[in-house]
Amino acid sequence: MGRKRKELPVIEGVEIQGVAAEGKSIARVDDLVVFVPYGAPGDIVDIKLDKKKRSYAEAHIVNMVKPSERRVEPKCEHFGVCGGCKWQHIPYEDQLEYKRNQVVDALTRIAKVEHPEVKPALGSQEIFAYRNKLEYTFSNKCWITFEDLRSGKEIEDRNALGFHIPGAFDKVLDIKKCWLQDNLSNEIRLFIRQYTLSKGYSFYDIKAQEGFMRTLMVRIASTGEIMLIVVFGRPDQEAIEDVMAAVAERFPQITSLLYVVNQKVNDTIGDQEVVTYRGRDYINEEMEGLTFRIGPKSFYQTNSRQAYELYKVARSMARLKEDDLVYDLYTGTGTIANFVAKGVKKVIGIEYVPEAIEDAKLNSKLNGIDNTLFFAGDMKDVLTDSFINEHGRPDVMIIDPPRAGMHEDVVAVILNARPERIVYVSCNPATQARDLAMMDSLYKVEEVQPVDMFPHTHHIENVVRLSLR
Repeated sequence: MGRKRKELPVIEGVEIQGVAAEGKSIARVDDLVVFVPYGAPGDIVDIKLDKKKRSYAEAHIVNMVKPSERRVEPKCEHFGVCGGCKWQHIPYEDQLEYKRNQVVDALTRIAKVEHPEVKPALGSQEIFAYRNKLEYTFSNKCWITFEDLRSGKEIEDRNALGFHIPGAFDKVLDIKKCWLQDNLSNEIRLFIRQYTLSKGYSFYDIKAQEGFMRTLMVRIASTGEIMLIVVFGRPDQEAIEDVMAAVAERFPQITSLLYVVNQKVNDTIGDQEVVTYRGRDYINEEMEGLTFRIGPKSFYQTNSRQAYELYKVARSMARLKEDDLVYDLYTGTGTIANFVAKGVKKVIGIEYVPEAIEDAKLNSKLNGIDNTLFFAGDMKDVLTDSFINEHGRPDVMIIDPPRAGMHEDVVAVILNARPERIVYVSCNPATQARDLAMMDSLYKVEEVQPVDMFPHTHHIENVVRLSLR
């Protein structure tokens, strides 16, 4: 029998001093750094230690002694449980400053490269209902909040349709209203929840891997077009037809009504057949007169309006000329490539996902763009010296990698290609900083512009312009 863990103490009257990684706040107790979720700088709180190491501890707030003067009231009733918008209690202007500080910290502490002053983070015009895509999960074991447990009331309906609880893969919080997307998304979700339960259709058991109603994806484009994908856990065609017909009748405005039968262990649908029940199998986004076709498996920036601002920053930093050859690395569905194509001689886009490359080609064709070429494959395998010799040495490279940043081999090829200008767009300032350090021997950081795509979260996009030394 293992030793009983020692109960950690409650510490009273602690001041929250700042913000830290992953959206947590930070306090100091003697020489101990303590990370505390949902705190605001200036709060005086009593905290309960959850984990204690030699140099740091993790804790949660058990009593608000005196709230910070900068604290604001969160809009969402699920704040503090859902985990999706951890900064709703912090004024938006403060959020932007904290995000800028993240970028400064990454450049100075990780990259350790010479750089100009980091510009203020470019804020999102909309700070609620800004997402064009949300994914919900059905579960027969909803997350029970501490308030529900303390109330002693019996929870009769354990079904949930909402978001996974952080750190609990098999628990889902039943969402009443989410503020991240147009309210139509809430109406669709609540209708499907009520209808399927009234018909006795089972919600998915994530541990047992069984159940009928599995997941739901709602896309609402800036054009007003709507895509709904209902994912079922087994091929009960009569029940599928019943659910889809009910949704179609209740929401005739849905542009693209689709379904999937997913009997795999995981929830991804990239390798699954998508069936069009009604309407088209795609919706359209628009940006500066360009049309981008979004299919059920397509990637598109989830904040449509702010994506336009992000791409304008990238295009401006690139300082494009009519005779430029541009390489767009990690091009995705070719959004940036097509966005900058009209101002240059040619754009070559490279992306790992073959389906995304097909979307990129289609988007060029839809917009009458004939000076783009797209290639699918692992970046370090496609972007080789021989590839550059064949297609031309780029004048400009626009790089927008995933959160993990770039492979060392890719960085080596970029350095060998020596484009005159590089624009590095990143959703992770830490891995971006690591990559900038590897490029510092040949490239100088000339401009840094953070762009906020996700209000009320700690996430920040950062755009850096580099020039050949």
